[in-house]
Amino acid sequence: MIDLIIKGGNVVTPNGTGYWDIGIQGEKIVAVSTPNSLPNEGGLVIEATGKIVIPGGIEPHAHVAAPILFQPGDLETAPPEQVSQAALYGGTTTLIDFATSNPRRNIPDAIAERNTRWKGQSYCDYAYHITLTGTPSLEVISQIKDAISEGFPTIKLFTTNIIPDVPEDKRRMVGMGDISAVMEELVKHSGLLFVHSEDDDIVQHMYQKLIREERTQWSNMPLVHNNMSEDISFRRIIRLAKWTGSAVYFVHVSAKQGVEAIREGRSDGLPVYGETLHNYFSFTSENYDEPDGMKYHTYPSLKSEEDRRMLWDGLINGGLNTVATDEYCTAYELKTRGKTIMNVTGGHNGAETRVGITYNEGVVNRGMSLERFVEITSSNAAQLTGLYPRKGAIAPGSDADIVIIDPNMDRRLEKKDFHISDYSIWEGWPIHGWPTTTVLRGKVQVQDGVFVGQLGYGQLIPRKISTGILNKPTL
Repeated sequence: MIDLIIKGGNVVTPNGTGYWDIGIQGEKIVAVSTPNSLPNEGGLVIEATGKIVIPGGIEPHAHVAAPILFQPGDLETAPPEQVSQAALYGGTTTLIDFATSNPRRNIPDAIAERNTRWKGQSYCDYAYHITLTGTPSLEVISQIKDAISEGFPTIKLFTTNIIPDVPEDKRRMVGMGDISAVMEELVKHSGLLFVHSEDDDIVQHMYQKLIREERTQWSNMPLVHNNMSEDISFRRIIRLAKWTGSAVYFVHVSAKQGVEAIREGRSDGLPVYGETLHNYFSFTSENYDEPDGMKYHTYPSLKSEEDRRMLWDGLINGGLNTVATDEYCTAYELKTRGKTIMNVTGGHNGAETRVGITYNEGVVNRGMSLERFVEITSSNAAQLTGLYPRKGAIAPGSDADIVIIDPNMDRRLEKKDFHISDYSIWEGWPIHGWPTTTVLRGKVQVQDGVFVGQLGYGQLIPRKISTGILNKPTL
């Protein structure tokens, strides 16, 4: 028996876009059929005529219930129950958080810690990357194999400590030799390396230079986390990947030089991939000059208009594969508390706006195809993280994670449109379409803008990355 039919919409599938009806039984899609061909056996019918139907969004980069860096006290970003609800409102059905291993916590303990925060506390589905910080021990590196076999095939590293004078026990930077060792382990066991890639020598030099020159206002952040740093660090990592054979995914690409480096690596046949953030392709460093301009900041930093245009070129014409958020949700007071380059709080509450803003800026304003829009908001992330084809596709056998976008909206976003935190950098943004209905594994979570989801319905989803993704630049 078909439990749910979504009918009449313009549906984006792996085989193209067209007007089809979708049949759902239990948690799975069982049919994508010509209009009015599915038997109505008394199940729920959602009318999508005049609307766009896409697979649920995949957010590949979210920091949930995470320690807030660079501020005193034991503060954390918003918890799973808040972020997952906001994500569903905005058309994202799966969030990928980070389980962090450090000198005091090995990989199994890092996973266990995340499980205590997420299990039973999420409205949407979720997964974790494993983050290694500081100098990973041989024991921790050896645990990568088991983590991958248990469904955690993505490992994240930092090439910088981000800010100056970080205490030893809070250092994030992993040295190039240790990165090489991690890459070799990933190659053996079919894992993918996620990298926050900046050149720490350049970053730390610029901090000290600006401190000496008494130019520490937050608006100078692009001078610290700059284009040269991204250029040099990306190319070092790509060169290391060529030596080891490892697949690499660069998080939050922010500069023209980052896109160029990824393209060059891919042209050499290397499995190199990149994400950018929707605040990076919408705003520039000029926004830092606003009285509360620090609210736009995510590390590395906003860059120039030229860089912003290049990010769009990468998303439309290749070089960038996904749109993420680096979700790091705080209240406005905390987000704007730091006033210097040393203590600005990074990240923002973007999981709710990611799909809608990308639709408006990509499809509506730049003529991006619906197929490409789905790739960068859902299916590419699903493939790169090992969720595909369970997630990221409207196809028989896939999870019934489905989002309906109403393209007939024509207004500006208001504060009431946001369901997390007390501010959004997108307030006042003009839109011509927005997600209105979200289905997760066959159950309606948001219907015509009204939330009907149940806390605890979200599941931890194990993952396995295909060899094609890991061996060549497939996407």
